[in-house]
Amino acid sequence: GPRGSAPTPMGRAILAAAVPLFDAADAFHHDVDVLTSDGTAPLRVSASLTVAEHLMPGWLATYRRLHPGAEVGLRGRNSDRVFDEVLSGACDIGFVETPLSRKNLHGTVVADDHLVVIVAPDQPWATRGSTEGGEQNRLTAAELAATPLVLRERGSGTRAILDRALAPWNPVPPAVELGSNASVAATVRAGQEPGVLSELAVADALAHGDLAVVDVGDELDFSRHIRAVWRGTGPLRAARGLIRIASS
Repeated sequence: GPRGSAPTPMGRAILAAAVPLFDAADAFHHDVDVLTSDGTAPLRVSASLTVAEHLMPGWLATYRRLHPGAEVGLRGRNSDRVFDEVLSGACDIGFVETPLSRKNLHGTVVADDHLVVIVAPDQPWATRGSTEGGEQNRLTAAELAATPLVLRERGSGTRAILDRALAPWNPVPPAVELGSNASVAATVRAGQEPGVLSELAVADALAHGDLAVVDVGDELDFSRHIRAVWRGTGPLRAARGLIRIASS
């Protein structure tokens, strides 16, 4: 027709029946790669920014010490991009802070992390959590949800955990959304808006007094697991070695 072509009803039925065959063929080729891999091929890794910046350097140093001469390529992405690259075969193994949400992906927990509310040291919330008059002056979940925050972009593991935790309180839109942990920390440090980041991402800034953590008690669950993810029945031999290091 003038707008292009379309399958007939029988054609649509055949396409639907073919999808599992294509998936099975893809899984077969991946499993053959796993079985025949000798561990010398370059290892392609995709990791969420928090993992890539704060955990992966140590993991890779150990990996290269155990495997001298090994080639490793690392890409820092947000969690959604990591899932995309693992599914497409653009990388051999991925590391994310979000639960598995994609079909045909498998994973295992290798580490734990925790989100924290951060502010500049002179921001009024910096003293929240101190004991005055025998009562804890902790920040409540409702207050946090009602405050525009400096946040990572949607699709990042940090944002996914925060959105899930604050969902019962209908949070207001963020003050600003940024694409890296460093930009969130710098924006919070320079202004008066609070932010939320991984403890790993702000450890140095907290140690130097450049940022302060606001106590939110146990009202919000900001804990999260860091997972290794792969497609098919199992990761390549080289990837299995990196998973063992990350889990130790």
